[in-house]
Amino acid sequence: MSESHKDITRLGMASRYSEAAVYNGVVYLAGMVPERGDTDIAGQTEDVLGQVQQRLVEAGSDKSRILRAQIYLKDIGDIAAMNTVWDAWVVPGTAPPRATVQAALANPAWRIEIVVTAAQKAG
Repeated sequence: MSESHKDITRLGMASRYSEAAVYNGVVYLAGMVPERGDTDIAGQTEDVLGQVQQRLVEAGSDKSRILRAQIYLKDIGDIAAMNTVWDAWVVPGTAPPRATVQAALANPAWRIEIVVTAAQKAG
């Protein structure tokens, strides 16, 4: 479901946040977190990246059009395992600028949260 406010389109609206906002051809995703907290970092990364891809498609974009990614890890020691999943997911030749930091996440079961900004597809 989407709702527009003048020239901003919001997707997946709840009372507190939207899962995505689109403005001037740019897609801004909310932080995507695992739907299940009982898997390891590889499983949680796959889950989150699948959600990112789904939201980008819903907003008229895809993972090859990511402009920037911010990755928050509960434990920076998980970076190698997360990178293995990330590297297999990113479209070759389109790796976006990225920051990865250790952070306290809202749910103790979550090991990762990813925020993405992407360009919409032309036309």
